[in-house]
Amino acid sequence: MKTYLLVWFSSEGARPSEINQRLMSLGFEPMKGSYDFVYNWNSNVSVEKILEFGDKVYLSLQGTGAMFKLETL
Repeated sequence: MKTYLLVWFSSEGARPSEINQRLMSLGFEPMKGSYDFVYNWNSNVSVEKILEFGDKVYLSLQGTGAMFKLETL
C-alpha cells in the first residue's frame, strides 16, 4: 500500500523547504505528478494505522499554515 500526500502551502506560513524536511523525516518521498509526496508501507495496513499516520502528519505540519490531503491505495 502507498499513501499519497497533496500539500497546499500558505504564504503566511513555513517555507516549502521546511515542510519538505518535516515530511521526509516521517518517511515521505517527494514525487512529481498529481501528488507531492508518497509513503510506501511495504505491506497492507489497517485503517487505524493509516489514521494514526495521518495524526503524525497533522502534528508535523501544525503551525506551518500548510493544509494537506492524504489518499491511501
